[in-house]
Amino acid sequence: MRKWVVIVIILIVAFLSYNYIYQDHRDIKREKSEYVLTSIDISNEFEINPSVSETKYLNKTIEISGTISEINNTEITLDNKVFCQFSNTLKNTIKTNQTIKIKGRFIGFDSLLEEIKLDQCNIIN
Repeated sequence: MRKWVVIVIILIVAFLSYNYIYQDHRDIKREKSEYVLTSIDISNEFEINPSVSETKYLNKTIEISGTISEINNTEITLDNKVFCQFSNTLKNTIKTNQTIKIKGRFIGFDSLLEEIKLDQCNIIN
């Protein structure tokens, strides 16, 4: 009898561990944005207090609008302040100096380059 209880407990722990380790990945595109800002507003926040701002936004889904200052196949920089990395290749219709709104996950602030970094980005408009 004791042997069966131990086996059941081991199976339950194994099942819970597996589900914890292999959780579904976040779908940033479908998640509701926790913050909606412009690239200038979020940049100003980081200039005032970077550590508090980083804690506030870390791993959160945010929408940022701004003007494209740099672009390549999978990355866009808004107003030389916000670096957005995309999972897929961008369309050729997007050009520099175009105003755009992007949703992504905040992953950190690069104090050396003074850039806000987002990944898993999607273009909203």
